[in-house]
Amino acid sequence: MTDPTEAAASVQDARPFGLRILGRPEEPARISVLRVQLLLSGLIVTSNLVGVAAVYVLAAFVIPGPTPRDPGRVALDNLYLGLVYTAMFTAAVVTWGRRFLLEKTMWLRSGGRPDESQQKAVIRIPLILATFQATYWLVAAVLFAGFNSLIEDRLPVQIGLTMAISGLLTSADSYLLGETIVRPLAARALASGPPPGMQVPGVRARALLAWLLSSAVPVTGLMLVAAAALTRPGITTTRLAVTVLVLGGLVLAFGLRSTLAASRANADPIRSLRRAMMRIGAGDLDVAVPIYDGTEIGQLQAGFNDMAAGLRERERIRSVFEHHVGEDVARTALDRADVLGGGTCEVGVFFVDIVGSTGLAVRLPPDEVVGLLNRFFAVVVDVAARHGGQVNKFEGDGALVVFGAPVALENPARAALAAGRELAEALVAYSDLFEVGVGISAGPVVAGNIGSAARYEYTVIGDPVNEAARLTDLAKGSRGRVLASWAAVETAGPEEGRCWEKGEEVNLRGRPARTRLATPATPA
Repeated sequence: MTDPTEAAASVQDARPFGLRILGRPEEPARISVLRVQLLLSGLIVTSNLVGVAAVYVLAAFVIPGPTPRDPGRVALDNLYLGLVYTAMFTAAVVTWGRRFLLEKTMWLRSGGRPDESQQKAVIRIPLILATFQATYWLVAAVLFAGFNSLIEDRLPVQIGLTMAISGLLTSADSYLLGETIVRPLAARALASGPPPGMQVPGVRARALLAWLLSSAVPVTGLMLVAAAALTRPGITTTRLAVTVLVLGGLVLAFGLRSTLAASRANADPIRSLRRAMMRIGAGDLDVAVPIYDGTEIGQLQAGFNDMAAGLRERERIRSVFEHHVGEDVARTALDRADVLGGGTCEVGVFFVDIVGSTGLAVRLPPDEVVGLLNRFFAVVVDVAARHGGQVNKFEGDGALVVFGAPVALENPARAALAAGRELAEALVAYSDLFEVGVGISAGPVVAGNIGSAARYEYTVIGDPVNEAARLTDLAKGSRGRVLASWAAVETAGPEEGRCWEKGEEVNLRGRPARTRLATPATPA
């Protein structure tokens, strides 16, 4: 899973993270909790007051209904009762909500990690808020219907329907806005990964809520008005037109608001994922998106972070692999990872080995020996790379360097001879610490994956490898410490041949034919 600090640091890459008034997600936990608490409290108070005002205006002046004997008195009594009920309920919900929020975010303020139940509690805050809002309006509908039944027989139906419609709109709207407000806390709670399964209504539910707010509830209200007009012939055309215009305006206003809220809830995390994908496509694998959604999108955010972590791990393994076997060999192995065996190709090879390495191990501490070998091999790798060679393997205090495999060269023998001469000159600076023997050969070899399906390595096998190894042993006792086969010099061409002198013929151990030696024209 994604590390919480990593996810928090990457939140800035996921804009828009929420409303600007939500603040920066890396702010102190206490400030973040306080900010969310104030915004939720403001949402509860504002939404209920707006709902009460809408019910009062609709019931008193817009929706057709029976006219009470004293309309002014009835309107004021309902307004007073509505304000008192709203104040009491809102105070109770805000007080309980504050305790609930502080209790469920104790882990955040103490700097700990949330467990699964605490994660669920945080991402369910908008759903709990909407449930309380719906309860408030359901109780209010029953209360006001009973109150108005004492005034006029048909008033309870008008009041009840009006409050039910307003309650649905207010509850659904509170849920959609509450999801945005709670995002900073949800991002902190889900930084280590979302709890298994969806804990809140999903993307389809958001779309359903948007439809409920923008179409179903307002259109139902219009249909009820039309039914009232058909059953009560006393309703004038002017009154009916005013009713339709006002309800139509509410449809447009609430429809736009709800559609924007639902689309933002879905689009914001998808937009952050798209930006993160663009960064990965550009080669930046050090990226993670904040997880703050309890729906399928939250699972997608977590899956993206796991994918990015997997890519980083794969890149780290590839980098380590390249350092072990060389970039070209690693690329070849990845392209033909399941193919054993190889093919014949022309290569140049040289062995390089330290003279008297056993004495070094006796004279120096082990860590100094390792440091000395690392400096020595750094020179070998650098010289080989400049001439297109690959270090095929390190063997204790020696190394086998191959030119022409796996990447073909125009003249691998020339590259091996030039690299051998340069290496001998570069290692003169280490002559007071150690000396080396260098043996160079060239010719056809078999290059490929050697081993079993469970464990294999890329290597080269052939007479040039054996000849170079024998020449290295012989070079340790020679004047310049560098020996090559004259056949390799002839293969390299006249330009490189001028840098070498023909030597004697010798019998190399394990080879039936005699080998003509070659030494650098200017001894190293």
